[in-house]
This record gives sequence, C-alpha cells and structure tokens, in this order.
Amino acid sequence: MPNVALAVTDGMLQFELALACEVFGADMTGVAEPWYRFSVCGPSAVRVGRFRLAPDHGLDRLPHADTVIVPGWADVDQDPPAELIEAVRAAHEAGARVASLCTGAFVLAAAGLLDGRRATTHWAHAKELAERHPRVTVDPDVLYVDNGSVLTSAGKAAAMDLCLHLVRLDHGSSVANTLARRLVVPPHRDGGQAQFVTAPVPAPDNHPLAELFPWVIRRLDQPLTVEDLARQAGMSSRNLGRHFRSVTGTTPLQWLLTQRIRHAQELLETTDDTVDSIAAATGMGTATTLRRHFQRTVGVPPDTYRRTFRSRTRPGAYDDGRHHRRKS
Repeated sequence: MPNVALAVTDGMLQFELALACEVFGADMTGVAEPWYRFSVCGPSAVRVGRFRLAPDHGLDRLPHADTVIVPGWADVDQDPPAELIEAVRAAHEAGARVASLCTGAFVLAAAGLLDGRRATTHWAHAKELAERHPRVTVDPDVLYVDNGSVLTSAGKAAAMDLCLHLVRLDHGSSVANTLARRLVVPPHRDGGQAQFVTAPVPAPDNHPLAELFPWVIRRLDQPLTVEDLARQAGMSSRNLGRHFRSVTGTTPLQWLLTQRIRHAQELLETTDDTVDSIAAATGMGTATTLRRHFQRTVGVPPDTYRRTFRSRTRPGAYDDGRHHRRKS
C-alpha cells in the first residue's frame, strides 16, 4: 500500500491542502484496493487559514513515505521553515517521490530539489521563484511538470491535475477517471503539461451534450466527423461548436482527438496490442497517423510511452535514477 504523507506547517494554503486530503485520503473501496495509506505530518498543531490542524505525525516521518505532498506556501516573501525544508530534503534523499502544489514549489526550491530541473508554480509567483532560485528553470505556462521523483504544479485547479496524474501513474487511467468523476472535476484545460495528456472530464449531466459524450466514447474506433456528432446531438455544426466550447473548453474535433489519444494511452498501459491494432481501435486508421498525433499531443512515441508508463508503475518506480527505493 503506497504511503502518502502531506507535509504541513503554519502558513499553508488551505485549498491545496484540502484537495490533497480529498484525493489521497479518499475512500476508494471497490474501485482501487489497496488505496493510499494517507497521513498528515507536521508540528504538534498548525494554523491553516482560519483553522487549526492537528497532524497525525511529526515532520520526522516524511522520510518514511513513498510520496510526499507539499501544499501551497502562503507567504512566498518569507523563507519556508527550516524544519520543513530539511524534512522534505531528507524524504527525497531517502527515495520518496516529492510533489508540490502551487507555491509549494518554493519549499522544494529551498530544499534544492529543483536545481537543474524544470518546474512550475502559480503564474503570479513564477517570476519571483525564478529570481530567488536561478538554478531552477521555471515554466509559467504549464499546468504541471513531472521530473520523475520531483513534480510541481501551477495554482489551484492545476493542483488537482497533478494529483490525478499521480493517481493515474500509481493505479492506472480507469481509477483516475473514476475518481475525477466522483470529484466532478472540470474539463482539462489546453496548455497542460505535454508529457502526459489527461482526458477532459464531462460536466454533470445537465447540459445539451450529456448523451453525446458516452455515444462518442463507445464509437472511438469509427471515423466520426463533426457532422456526425452534430447529427447525433440534433443540432447544427455551428451550434455544436458553441456547446462544446462552453462545456469542454475546446472544439469538437480537439475533444474527439483527445478521447482517441486517451483511449490509446489506456490500451498502451493495459494491453500488449500492437500499435497498428491500437490505431484501429481508436479510430486513427494507421499506426503512422497514431504515432504522429500521439507524439505531438503526449510528447513521446507510443512505444516509448508504453515502456515509460509500465516501468514507472512497478514497485520502486518513483526513482529517477538518483535514488533507490527502500525495501520494506
């Protein structure tokens, strides 16, 4: 059972903290078993916004975790507490995967974990992060950055994108998608992290496209067009486009392509099907077409993605080559 620890001290942002609790502390009985063994680690009592929080363990427990989550740090003008920095650094040196949400990147940077790496944070604080930590390559235009054993996210909703990305790496796409729907996550936004693409999650069922989405998902192996979708939805192509933009934040064709890529990822993760078979099953037609769209969208070829995903979901796969996972 993966051990996830949330590192907290006074001054953490309550939204990101609560978000991590909701994802990794969720009851997923019947969906993914075993789920995470989740705990909050910090001093005896911490203040988060207007609330007081009593952690389960002290910060000295962080090095025993498989994954450490660092929520947003509220006062970026001040250096994070030394005890937090030291504990996060010790956890990483012990082999833990460390992820920051929003301005939690300032904690990781102070611990030296981002030196020589690409990272992101809330766009409003990206310039300051870059100025204070010149050895970090700060990218303000992405939702999150995955460096293997060190991950960073942009602000607020992007923190959810990163948390679901971690769930997907650990438990697979089906579980991550189930959790996303339980949380009623809004659609994935364009401009996300290029290494992995997350499928847009349909909005609740009270919109004009509610019946169209599952109809399309069941027919991804077919050469669907915008006209096909519009005909099924009983509206003009122009009206369909307006509804798609409102509900998913993107166009019908882009949404359809994302579903095809997403399905291709699932097949690469869970089957030994050839790229040709997956191209047919996802409506891409040929392996060449699949490879072109997959490379452009995901950032790596299908074969490389399959090898990378499977190696990272094995026990100990949080290692980026610099650290070795402890044996229990």
